[in-house]
Amino acid sequence: MLYGIAAATTALLLAAFLAALFRLPALRLGIIDRRRQRPLPLLGGAGVVLATCLVVAGWEWAGVAPLGPEIRRLLIAAGAVALLGLVADVRRVKARFLVGGTAVAAACVVPYGETGFLMGVPAVGWIVLVAVGFKALDHADALAGTVGVVTAFGVGVLAAAEMMDELAVLLSVLAAALTGFLMHNWPPARTGLGACGSLFVGFVLASSAVMTRAGHAPASSAGVLYALSALVTADVLLVTLSRRLAGRPLLRGGPDHLAHRLRRLGLTPQAVTVLLGVAGFAGVLVGVLVHMAWIPVSGVYWVGVGALVVVLGLLRIKVYGPRRQPSFPVGDPFRTVGHSTSTQVRAQLRVRNG
Repeated sequence: MLYGIAAATTALLLAAFLAALFRLPALRLGIIDRRRQRPLPLLGGAGVVLATCLVVAGWEWAGVAPLGPEIRRLLIAAGAVALLGLVADVRRVKARFLVGGTAVAAACVVPYGETGFLMGVPAVGWIVLVAVGFKALDHADALAGTVGVVTAFGVGVLAAAEMMDELAVLLSVLAAALTGFLMHNWPPARTGLGACGSLFVGFVLASSAVMTRAGHAPASSAGVLYALSALVTADVLLVTLSRRLAGRPLLRGGPDHLAHRLRRLGLTPQAVTVLLGVAGFAGVLVGVLVHMAWIPVSGVYWVGVGALVVVLGLLRIKVYGPRRQPSFPVGDPFRTVGHSTSTQVRAQLRVRNG
């Protein structure tokens, strides 16, 4: 108990310090998000990663709380995903490389001995979906961090119920590190998670949830895992449907996420973060209650119905501007005419010029 409190407090203070420390180097090196109204440094996520890994590894090195092989493997895989995200923050990396690298890391942490290969493959896909979904949530100030804190507490309760003390401590440290980071990420944000931090957070949370549900019935496990990530999956579903219906490429960014549409309804950035954080907490709470067998699995259906209603409702909000028409040089006599008409105009010009 005392170890957990001390570890969480250390992680909170260290993450807050590192997030502030890395802000200036990120600005000088140009590691920023240029899609916003103002450049936002993106090394705050590196502070979360370092704070989480250093605190957990430091306590093991001191002999206070030795980690098991599964937790070590999880931290190594999550560190690799964070490094891949850092490369994406520094240089442009194609999405398929991020997805592929995250999938390889996820395949290394799924407990196939308890899930079996047939259930392990969908687990890998779900881990990738949640990790990429957290990266997408980082478009709004404090959103990914807030949802991450809520989800970490929920998955931590599952780990404690399954007597996975080392995993519960890891999740409490991650939640504390994200809380320290939010001191600098609350709107208006002074630093961001970036792909490094958001992929790391999503990967750790999803992998931990899979580990806590290993050995349980597949149907109930699918329901619990969905409830824990209901907000993330709703955002992914909304963006996918919106871009498909608009005929836009799936990988082309746009102001079409949950937070963007709520802002168009007149909500402030702070209100959007609080509202989505409460929505994420509701899904996590249902997942915890189902895992503890305090409510039936059918409770997850209401989470799915509610998420679908929200997605369909927000889908009606227009977020894309009109498509740009092809531009023509000023003075071009053919800019407003079709092919056959342009041929006639050329013939007339040749007659005029003799």
